[in-house]
Amino acid sequence: MTTLLKEVKISGNTLMKNHECEVVVKPSDSGEIRIYSEGADKYFVACVDNVIATDHCVVLGSKNQRTLLGGYKYQAMLCEHFMAACSILGIDSIDVYVSKPEFPILDGSAKKWIELFKEAGVTKRKQEFYTVSEPVYYLNGKTSLVVLPDKELTLSYAVNYNHPDLIRQWVAYDEKHIDEIIEARTFGFYRDLKKYQLLGFARGVNIDNTLGLMDDGTYSSALRSDKEPIKHKILDLFGDFYLTGVSILDLKAQILVKEAGHAVHVKVAKVLKDKLIKI
Repeated sequence: MTTLLKEVKISGNTLMKNHECEVVVKPSDSGEIRIYSEGADKYFVACVDNVIATDHCVVLGSKNQRTLLGGYKYQAMLCEHFMAACSILGIDSIDVYVSKPEFPILDGSAKKWIELFKEAGVTKRKQEFYTVSEPVYYLNGKTSLVVLPDKELTLSYAVNYNHPDLIRQWVAYDEKHIDEIIEARTFGFYRDLKKYQLLGFARGVNIDNTLGLMDDGTYSSALRSDKEPIKHKILDLFGDFYLTGVSILDLKAQILVKEAGHAVHVKVAKVLKDKLIKI
């Protein structure tokens, strides 16, 4: 069980609705990442069984608390970067109080979360390793995600976007450069921004929290590292797979991903959680 040494808090705007949100993270001995949303005195656990949507981001919620219209009373959108930071540091026992139904986007990566947790201090953990009892995979047209048992972790993520740097490109995870994964920002095509905002999404997007893919083949700001958008896809995978309760960094497996996203990550995670075995 790994938790924080002291309580910490951070505030910032949310990406989807552009609300000011404060997050307070407290040490816990529960052995769970428990989320209290919008001042509720009831929590839901950050686990794959509590994913209620993956359309534009990962949304966790309390499936036992429904509204009169059939929605979810308590939820937390865009949890993936927060969960990725927990995964990378092995944090698995905290209470999280989110003042709005969406985590703040901060700088669009996991960097600020990692810095916050390190500021608080993290209890020492004994690393335990897992593998899969049998291959786990998702194949559908151009999209695939495969997890195979192995003696060590290897991870490759491939994309094919209509941008010169991102046509049939891939990145292999390298533990020596994990900081490049941590600091990789969320991204999107600049030409789609107004459309999403008219639909009520992406209202908090700005040049500081989102990397824009421009039609002329450039970016809205300088890259933090080569192929930063693909590295952000790996960061998302870290967060989504941690909803199984096991960090990618604790897996001895080959993970091969091609043109996937949150929906596929979560579908595979739901199968993966029952195939994980301690070694």
